[in-house]
Amino acid sequence: MRYLPGIICILLIAGCSSIPFEEVSFVSMSGLEPLEVVEKYERSLPEHFQVLNTILFKYGWNKFTALGYVDVNIRTKSFTVVSINPMGIKLFELSGNENGVDTHFMLKELGKQGDFASLIGEDMRRVYFDLIPSTKAEIKKKKDRFVFRQESANGVFVHIFAGAEGHLVEKDHYKNNTLHWRVSYYDYRREGGKIYPGGIIFNNYKYGYSLTVTLKEIQS
Repeated sequence: MRYLPGIICILLIAGCSSIPFEEVSFVSMSGLEPLEVVEKYERSLPEHFQVLNTILFKYGWNKFTALGYVDVNIRTKSFTVVSINPMGIKLFELSGNENGVDTHFMLKELGKQGDFASLIGEDMRRVYFDLIPSTKAEIKKKKDRFVFRQESANGVFVHIFAGAEGHLVEKDHYKNNTLHWRVSYYDYRREGGKIYPGGIIFNNYKYGYSLTVTLKEIQS
């Protein structure tokens, strides 16, 4: 992450305030079964989709915004992402899957800042994939949420389902009892019988940056 400040300097534009999303309504979930809630959520997810997002990247006091086109195939765990800044300058175009990331275009200055492609690819996987908890996860039923906790060699993963529709609202990763990253999902939108989070906030606590993603258009 030594190159992160350099990336900020390259992409920095006039910042904007954080994009507010409606807080999740933690209503009573009594009478519901956790596994049934997860199964219903999984059936509502699109297997393959393209969306247009605006992205606010914050690192310390620095921030920049960008427009991102994202193509995601949940079944194959593959993705393509293209990003441009508000001035219309293409920043990068990447594709990837579980095996790695391919760089199709990278702004020359970005390419000098280290393995920026891997950083983006890892964040994409954390945000868009592994939305369903493992069948081996420990389940804790609370009054207003269901918490799924799964230990693995890479740490502890936590999925939280809540709200009136019982959607995934939070996904966390802990290592050595320390929270490394968190993805929060807001304002789910339904289109074509499938659901899409209208707002996503990704916080990387290990490296101290965040991404606020606002859905602008569903293209499929």
